[in-house]
Amino acid sequence: MSSSAVDIAADQAIDFEQLARVHWPALYNYARRLSGDVHIAEDLVQESLLRAWRSRKGLRNPAAALGWLKTIVRRENARRFERAQPRETCIPAEEVSAGHQTYDTSTEAFALRRAIEALPVEYCEPLVLQVLYGLSQQEIADRLGLSSAGVGTRLFRARRKLRELLGER
Repeated sequence: MSSSAVDIAADQAIDFEQLARVHWPALYNYARRLSGDVHIAEDLVQESLLRAWRSRKGLRNPAAALGWLKTIVRRENARRFERAQPRETCIPAEEVSAGHQTYDTSTEAFALRRAIEALPVEYCEPLVLQVLYGLSQQEIADRLGLSSAGVGTRLFRARRKLRELLGER
């Protein structure tokens, strides 16, 4: 039997569309547990199935398909963190709302914005992520590549320095 005949026989033995349909729910649940987000989970499964389809000839035993597919999902999830992700920086409030005067224009708000701008970036970033974006301490730690305790320390110091800059205490 020639190698092209073996490839055709392997393609016929493994109906990839059926394989994807059968294992989609398990792959989606696995991806959701890995990512913690329904939209990311859907993307992970789609990307993983595309990778699996491209290398479908590597699957010799259809009974091992679920484990093979889950490995691809896990690796695809890891690739998500390898890709360059932009870091958020402490952007002055005037730039964030440029052209949209929806922010508070009172003297207190102006003083607060100026004080936040005066904070060192290592204190400003976690504070802005927590207060303006509503992220938890752990989410901030994940985003900035710090420990949760490190974020807590920076948040404490940021608030203390902000009080000093505003003349309180």
